[in-house]
Amino acid sequence: MSDSDRILILLATFNGGKFLEEQLNSFLSQSDSKWDLLVSDDGSTDSTLKILEGFKEKTKGYHTVQILRGPQAGHARNFLSLIARVPEVTSFIAFSDQDDVWLPQKLSRARAKIEVAMRGSAPILYAASSYIYDEARNVKKRSPTFRRAPSFGNALVQSIGGGNTMMLNAPAIKLLKAAAQEADAIVVHDWWIYQIISGCGGVVIRDPEPMLYYRQHEGNSIGANRSLQSKLERIRQVSERRYAGWNEINISTLQASHQRLTPEAQNILSHFSKARHGGPLSRLLALYRSGVYRQTILETVALYLACSVRRL
Repeated sequence: MSDSDRILILLATFNGGKFLEEQLNSFLSQSDSKWDLLVSDDGSTDSTLKILEGFKEKTKGYHTVQILRGPQAGHARNFLSLIARVPEVTSFIAFSDQDDVWLPQKLSRARAKIEVAMRGSAPILYAASSYIYDEARNVKKRSPTFRRAPSFGNALVQSIGGGNTMMLNAPAIKLLKAAAQEADAIVVHDWWIYQIISGCGGVVIRDPEPMLYYRQHEGNSIGANRSLQSKLERIRQVSERRYAGWNEINISTLQASHQRLTPEAQNILSHFSKARHGGPLSRLLALYRSGVYRQTILETVALYLACSVRRL
């Protein structure tokens, strides 16, 4: 393995001092030691920058650590800015949150899965499962196991991989860097990445094995569970048109990268967009023709119900 095959970890931080050292130490515990770190800090006022500078000094000579000033425009925009700053020659990127703990084989397993799937110049996205635990490191559950195949038809209406588990190869990096320049706004970076890679003919690998401990706490940007409470929250998001607002952003962003999408993805996007306008029957017919689906039958039925009451 040459130095050109090093993995660049992209870490977005903001006032993450409470758990950041654990996250950084889990990088050092990786069985695949060929990684470097690019950090974008969004104006932290706690101990975050001090911890990062200490880590940079500690790893000097082994890992390159670069700390950049973030755009200070929210979590999603911070990750977009990181993607834009990835050097053109990078072979792999892996995304990281500031408050998780990676399992030692996380990078090596992701690299191996991608290398097995490599064919020609296809963009490849790898995403894994997670153990979900609380602030005291008590494991509560595993993230959901998705049974239906990943595809653009699924990506339009559902995100199935946490950004903190994702790794991408060089063609995928090139694609994301180009699409990021076209994106005026995104809902969250991992959902957008799934949409772009699947919509542009890339390969999506969903590994059912957990590769990190996802810490769930009050300071999280986004939670990750399938409890009754989370399901009720999704119902509320639909009823308050927040889900419709997210779809509006997603459609607009994907249309900005329309020329990059495959003809099949363009057709799916067109029908899905039509499913949000017109009369009830025409909306439902357009949704059916789009072929979009969520990972369970009940969730897909709920999607059609949302369409019928103009909440899509």
